[in-house]
Amino acid sequence: MTNIVILVGNLGNDPAVRSTDGGTDIATFSLGTSRPKRDSEGKTYKDASGFTAKDTEWHRITCFNGLGRIIAQHATKGMLVSVRGRLHYTRWTDREGIERFGSEVIADEVQFLSRSRQGGAEGAADTQPDLDDDVPF
Repeated sequence: MTNIVILVGNLGNDPAVRSTDGGTDIATFSLGTSRPKRDSEGKTYKDASGFTAKDTEWHRITCFNGLGRIIAQHATKGMLVSVRGRLHYTRWTDREGIERFGSEVIADEVQFLSRSRQGGAEGAADTQPDLDDDVPF
């Protein structure tokens, strides 16, 4: 049995980095993936501007140790990346005693498919796709 996830999308935020007491480095970020919106008949439709409307889903990505350090150093909000990893589900009880559930992708590999806005070649910022800043993650 295999648990493999492959996602291609844009970083919704700059990676957050922390270290455990045991010295494990952990980088986390949100990844937005999009697909065309469909009407009740299954057809894609255009928005008021004439562009194909899209549904965006947000995924929580976690990277450990060396991969986490690389992501923290080089990845920035808006970058297009490919993530290969596995789904991980968690269950916990919050401070109010309510049982909560969550999921994340534990990344084994992250490939940069675009350049950082801060570095790289001149004009790279002009090629970055826009993200919906009003979408919570």
